[in-house]
Amino acid sequence: MASRLLAGVPRCIASSSRANYARSNGRCLRMMATEATPQPILPKTLLSDAPESISSALGLIRTQPSHYAIASLVGRKYLLTPRDLLTVPRLNDVRVGDTLALTNIHELGSREYTLRGDPLITPVGTVTIKATVVEHTKGNMEVIVKKKRRKGYKKTIKHKQTYTRLRIGDITVFDGNAEAAL
Repeated sequence: MASRLLAGVPRCIASSSRANYARSNGRCLRMMATEATPQPILPKTLLSDAPESISSALGLIRTQPSHYAIASLVGRKYLLTPRDLLTVPRLNDVRVGDTLALTNIHELGSREYTLRGDPLITPVGTVTIKATVVEHTKGNMEVIVKKKRRKGYKKTIKHKQTYTRLRIGDITVFDGNAEAAL
């Protein structure tokens, strides 16, 4: 009998009366004291040591011990740090041992500071990442089976995707007339 009376009523209202549920327009009446009192909205404050220009921001990031960058390569974004091994779809116009300069940098950061571009860090070329081609390789064998029911048609296609592996080198920051490798 009790389950029939409480059909359609939320679980949080099961112990309270149906009249209280009707007066609350379907909302749970049980609230904790912290939820009942609204929290004051504080204005966002800026850091007192926030840099005014890109060059001063790059100077702050340069003082940090470890760095990362988010860069675009072959139409995708990758999170890069020095000495990473990156596998990308095949780059046809490069040979093993060639060095690439990645200049499309979306974000540069360290443990305490981050510089984000909109969408790239401007001017382009302020931050450069060196990448060396390590090898051209192929992925695992992919087997694609096509079949039509009751027609006797079955086709098997085998395929290996080609990849290029890159070793990420130094992240270089050009700051006006000064240059530093991170």
